[in-house]
Amino acid sequence: MTGDKKQSNVKASETHKNEELDDISPAKPEKTSGDEKSLEEQLEAAETKADGNYDRFLRVTAEFENFKKRSQREIADYRKFANESVIKEILSTVDNLERALSIQKGGTDDFEGLRHGVEMTLTGLMDTLQRFGVSPLKSHGKPFDPNVHQAVSQEESEQHPENTVSQELQKGYMLNDRLLRPSMVVVSKKPDTKGELEEKETVQ
Repeated sequence: MTGDKKQSNVKASETHKNEELDDISPAKPEKTSGDEKSLEEQLEAAETKADGNYDRFLRVTAEFENFKKRSQREIADYRKFANESVIKEILSTVDNLERALSIQKGGTDDFEGLRHGVEMTLTGLMDTLQRFGVSPLKSHGKPFDPNVHQAVSQEESEQHPENTVSQELQKGYMLNDRLLRPSMVVVSKKPDTKGELEEKETVQ
C-alpha cells in the first residue's frame, strides 16, 4: 500500500514538472491575415517582374537575330558589288581596245596608228588603276628585295652590281601600302673570272 502511494506521488510530481515546462516553452507567433496578404503581393510582384524580364529577353533575342540576318545580307551584297566602280572604270578601257581591233579588221595597214591607240588605252588603264591606289614597282637596276621581288634566275653581269635586278620580266604592283603582286626579276651576279682565266690558260 505504501509502495503504491509513493509511485503515485512520483507520477504526480513528473506530471507537474511537465506542465511547468509547457508553461515556460516559447509561444509560436501566429501569422496574421495581413502578413499573408503581404507575402502574396510580394510573390505576385516578383512573378510580374519575371514575366516582364522574359518578354524583354525574347524581344532582344528577336532583334539580335534580325540584325544578324540583315548584316549577313549587307555583307553578301558588299562582296557581290564591291568592285562595281572599278569595273565601270575598266570598261572604258575595254571599249578603246575593241575600237582599235575594229579598225584593224577593217583592212587598214596603219600599224603605227594601231600602236598609238593601244598605248593611249594602256595609259588610260594605268590612270584608272592609280585612282584606286594601284601603282607599279620600279625594279630594274634596284637592289634585289625578297619582300617585293620574285627571282626566277641569275645572270652574270658586268653592267650591274652583284645582287641587283638586271631584268624585269613582269612588273610588280602595290595596292596603297600593300604588295599586290611581286615583280618577276632576273638577279645579277659577279662574272666567273676564275673560269675565264682557266679557259685562257688552256687555250695558250
